[in-house]
Amino acid sequence: QVQLAESGGGLVQAGGSLSLSCAASGRPFSSYAMGWFRQAPGKERVFVAGTNWSGGSTSYADLVKGRFTIARDNAKNTVYLQINSLKPEDTAVYYCAAKFGLDGPTFTPDYWGQGTQVTVSS
Repeated sequence: QVQLAESGGGLVQAGGSLSLSCAASGRPFSSYAMGWFRQAPGKERVFVAGTNWSGGSTSYADLVKGRFTIARDNAKNTVYLQINSLKPEDTAVYYCAAKFGLDGPTFTPDYWGQGTQVTVSS
């Protein structure tokens, strides 16, 4: 079992940046592949970015490549999502997710955080 808690969301103007954090507790953090998903109003939750257990392998959705960066610090039990060049269409609730095991950076999550709202104004 792992508990995930996101932080760092907020309201930002288009072109701005945000840094999201997800703190994990429970089983050893390095036991999990970690990722970020997002859900816009009226839409399905979709994959944004992921990293394997070590951080040595990452994956991004095509829509965010070059603007989003995922990183993890296993010593701090935290995964981050740096979001640059924000667009209004990035507005969504961003969810941290975890998959137990030595999965790659794309996975079907076992666990979810409660989500953090990101709103981008034009």
